Amino acid sequence: MRFATVLAVPATILGAASAATTVPVTYEPKYDNGNFSLLGTACSDGQNGLVTKHYDTAGSLPSFPNVGGAFTVSGWNSSDCGSCYQLTWQNNSIYITAIDVTQQGFNIALAAMNNLTGNLAVQLGRVSASYDPADGSKCGF
Repeated sequence: MRFATVLAVPATILGAASAATTVPVTYEPKYDNGNFSLLGTACSDGQNGLVTKHYDTAGSLPSFPNVGGAFTVSGWNSSDCGSCYQLTWQNNSIYITAIDVTQQGFNIALAAMNNLTGNLAVQLGRVSASYDPADGSKCGF
């Protein structure tokens, strides 16, 4: 009689490769303008707003041009305004500061998407990237 040997493998090891969540990433050229007023974004004023924290334009943010809309920002004055995220596409990672709302994934500056895709943003238009929340220091805060 043969008995199969069953190895107990922790779930964290089995799930490690599939733990990352992928989301669509697109670009929006208005976020490339360093003079773009944050008053025109969901993260403008209010207690959680970036203008309230003395960041008036996209270019005044320490992570500029790595800025854009994030699906985690629920709307005006969201507690996720100014959050930092690591986006990874094909083993290349960048850090993005959330300054606006978007319906799905991330809608970031063209320069940021070029940083992520090796200057293929316009050619690709949209990519699926993994994301992780990151410490604010990664975005310069």
